[in-house]
Amino acid sequence: MSMFRQLWLAIIVSTLMALAGSLLVSMLSARAYLQSQLSIKNTDNATALALSLSQSNPDEVTVELVVASLFDGGHYELVRVTNPQGKVISERVGTDEDLGAPAWFSQLLPIHAQAGRAQISSGWKQFGTVTLVSQSRFAYVALWQSAKEMVLALALAGLAGGVMSTLVLRRLRKPLNAVIDQAQAITERRFVTMEEPAVPELKKLAQAMNITVARLKAMFDDEAKRLDGVRREANCDALTGLANRSNFMARLRDTVQAEHSAGGAVFIARVANLATVNQALGRKDTDELLRAFGSGLTAVSQQYPDALAARLNGADFAMLVPELASVQDVAQQLFQSLTSEASAYLPGRPSTWLGCGHFPPGVEVETILAQVDMALAAVEANGASGMQVVSLHVADDAPKSTEEWSKLIHRALDQGWVRLVSFPVMSLEGTLVHRECPLRLMFDEHGEWQPAGKFLPVAERLKLTPQLDLAAVALGLDELEAKPQLTGLAINLSASSIYLPEFRADLHTLLSDRPGTQRLWLEVAESGALAHFDSFKSLCNELRGVGCKLGLEHFGRQFSEIGRLHDLGLDYLKVDGSFVRGLDGNAGNQAFLKGLSTIAHSIGLTVIAEGVTNADDLKALRLVDFDGATGPAVSEPN
Repeated sequence: MSMFRQLWLAIIVSTLMALAGSLLVSMLSARAYLQSQLSIKNTDNATALALSLSQSNPDEVTVELVVASLFDGGHYELVRVTNPQGKVISERVGTDEDLGAPAWFSQLLPIHAQAGRAQISSGWKQFGTVTLVSQSRFAYVALWQSAKEMVLALALAGLAGGVMSTLVLRRLRKPLNAVIDQAQAITERRFVTMEEPAVPELKKLAQAMNITVARLKAMFDDEAKRLDGVRREANCDALTGLANRSNFMARLRDTVQAEHSAGGAVFIARVANLATVNQALGRKDTDELLRAFGSGLTAVSQQYPDALAARLNGADFAMLVPELASVQDVAQQLFQSLTSEASAYLPGRPSTWLGCGHFPPGVEVETILAQVDMALAAVEANGASGMQVVSLHVADDAPKSTEEWSKLIHRALDQGWVRLVSFPVMSLEGTLVHRECPLRLMFDEHGEWQPAGKFLPVAERLKLTPQLDLAAVALGLDELEAKPQLTGLAINLSASSIYLPEFRADLHTLLSDRPGTQRLWLEVAESGALAHFDSFKSLCNELRGVGCKLGLEHFGRQFSEIGRLHDLGLDYLKVDGSFVRGLDGNAGNQAFLKGLSTIAHSIGLTVIAEGVTNADDLKALRLVDFDGATGPAVSEPN
């Protein structure tokens, strides 16, 4: 029984007891008063009758007449006159059974008035004794009427008390519910504060809860800042703050090998003649030159989602831009930015050599770097500042126009040429956590199934991702219902989809009342969730009661933004593969991931590693307390 029901029960019982007690006391007091008044009346009337008879030289006939006349008035139940020896001279006893009140009432509250007695004299001799009892019917009528009025008054008082109690309980319910919601939010890994109520006791409770939440936030933020420092130390260049070579290479491999890869572009820039410049400028100014060069790279990379700027070695810098369609414009922009930053240190001298190339999905990392290095070498051979762009081609008969893409994607959806492929996500103990299920499309009835990287970038531009995501979720739910033994199934949602309120509404409708929803895992890329944070937060709030799990994939690239995630109520994180590659020999990333898993576990999140490529890295995940992993090195036991 809830606390409010118990309070209501206590109020009702106490009110009923108070009303019943008040009614009982009132009735007993009224009965006692009526009995007292009847007794006094009986005595007075008996004395008056005896005096009247004594003054009239009474005889038996006279007494009989007087008694009959008095009784016939209907005000007495008993009128009796006896002689000194106790013999009845005259007696009248009422037989009226109508007391003017219900029988049960007269039985519960009987009125017993004391009979009035007086002596009758005849001269100096005693003639007899008169006994008189007044009619109690009038007393019962008065007592019954008083009882009804008292019940009505007490009922109205009880109703007023109930209304007041309701208002008080409603006033208490709101802050109590706020405290309950706040405590529930903490269990759901959301740190929210509440408005302090006016009730002093609840105000103290709210203050204590808010202080607790504030301390949890502070601890969370402090640990996040510390871990971000560890991440930067392990993955960033100390001089420029850009990503270091190992981080760049890991990200490039992930971009090339990712299921959703749509290709991209690589830019490698070199400070011209750095050794000579170092001798001419000195170490301090050379360091400033390198910082300025890095700033020029950062200024351009920040304009593109998921772009990564890095310093590869002393003179070489690089930039990776996934899903970049036009390389030439970006290359020109980057070249101008770098030469502008370097011109203050190298006026009138060569400063920037830039090689860059666009790569489609399916090209090996080594091939990409070799081609771009050749372009960079060609520029360097000329001596002057300059740039060169190369393109890496693979056999591709895909349509080129957006109209063709739109027709093919719509036809695939209309014809049902869509399916899910699955990859296992395993716990480190070897059990299946869930299966990752990216979407595949087929563009003609006998064609090949195309990976998401082939059509998803175009679908983004055509705003077709909501239809694709809803189709993928529907397929996932169908599979979960068809396979009740399947522990779980994960579907990726595009950031451009969750941005749309109508998509979130359609998704909520699709997930409602489906038996497989409890085993469905929905995930959004970290960059997309942070780019559309308000929309992602709305998605989390709207799906909280549905039962599916929500998480972030490719987590860690923007770890400094983790403080924004504390009140979303997420269920899991999939850590970006760039932090996992080479983990066995990278003490810095081990420290970072260890701290990340600790802070995630403290708020109830499951932590899963992406892109695990070898057994050594898989083994190292145990040292950093991860819960699961996926990638080429992860497979289901037969």
